[in-house]
Amino acid sequence: MRYIIRLESDANIHSIDRERGSLREPAPAEQEVRGGESDHAGRLPVVLRFGREGGASRISRQAGCRGRPVPDERHRAGRLPDGQARGVTTASRVGEALAHCPELVVIRPRMAMYIEVSLFITKIFETYTDLVEPYSIDEQFLDVTGSAGYYGSPDEMARNIQNHIQLSTGIWSRVGIGPTKILAKMATDNYAKKSPEGVFELNPGKLESTLWTLPVHQMFMVASRMTRHFTRMGLNTIGDIARLDFSEFKRRMRLEMGKQSDIQAGYYWQTARGIDPSPVVTGIRHQLKSVSHGKALRWRLYRHLPDIEVVLLELVVEVCQRTRRHGCMGSVVSVAAMETDGERSSWFSRQLTLPQPTSLTHEVAAAVRELFVRHWSGLPVGRLNISLSG
Repeated sequence: MRYIIRLESDANIHSIDRERGSLREPAPAEQEVRGGESDHAGRLPVVLRFGREGGASRISRQAGCRGRPVPDERHRAGRLPDGQARGVTTASRVGEALAHCPELVVIRPRMAMYIEVSLFITKIFETYTDLVEPYSIDEQFLDVTGSAGYYGSPDEMARNIQNHIQLSTGIWSRVGIGPTKILAKMATDNYAKKSPEGVFELNPGKLESTLWTLPVHQMFMVASRMTRHFTRMGLNTIGDIARLDFSEFKRRMRLEMGKQSDIQAGYYWQTARGIDPSPVVTGIRHQLKSVSHGKALRWRLYRHLPDIEVVLLELVVEVCQRTRRHGCMGSVVSVAAMETDGERSSWFSRQLTLPQPTSLTHEVAAAVRELFVRHWSGLPVGRLNISLSG
């Protein structure tokens, strides 16, 4: 069995008690253990997903701020428990949150410190397995298949690493366990975050009684708009999608969203079943020249943003899949579009630099949508092209 762990920490690096002094160096493993082998006695792989929940909003251990809700200036305050009790929602910005919660303390983010502690935690992971893949600054995937024989069961290993991080940094982590990265991630988001122990395992034999019972909006990469599509299709739970034959699911997607939805259909159907062929890849942040994909459109059919967004996501999925296939990431997202109404035609091409390199579909998709919406004049679209570079 392949073992993959996804970890998410319950506090950001500011929750380190600075009165204790510097971070403790991670203790080296007693022996080097190579992770990631997928043929251990025919077992499925195991992936652990570790992450730091709450981002920069949990800074209550800082001197003078203990017990007080403290977001930073770049983050919304809706996830603060104290703020939620005062009417602060996820959509509230800091200014709005202050109106509801006047004692809110706002401090500037310190990205250099975030990165320092993230790299420190990576060193801890690397004492357990050599297969560690950054997912974001506060989330990582670990393939611990080759380490399981030495460190015990996936659950035991997850708790050992969880305690190791807390003792070394003061940060509490949430851990999702599964045979694929997508299951490890959904184990964290839907279960580990709600568990006092902060550890949960999703495996193929228990999906029907766990993941498949959840409402469809709790599936990874399903937001409000896609939820409405699924609801109109009569698919209210993740299991409703997973139990369908792919051909039937694709047929329903085409009826609801058109033939251009075939790529989305494949993605969502596989996600519902926990299928994710992508391995845990170390050193993924290689230099990337450019990966691009474009499509000519019948402009009469693409006058409205919801229709255009479907094509944008299709292009993003293709670009990100190819980028990951090459073991690369990029930080510059570019969008080009040709607009026409049959009489007038114009082009625009714009780019946006992300805070850090990525090959993740949802991160690139958000940047692509932002660029397109910002520069689209409103004319029907006859061609779209996106690229990821840098």
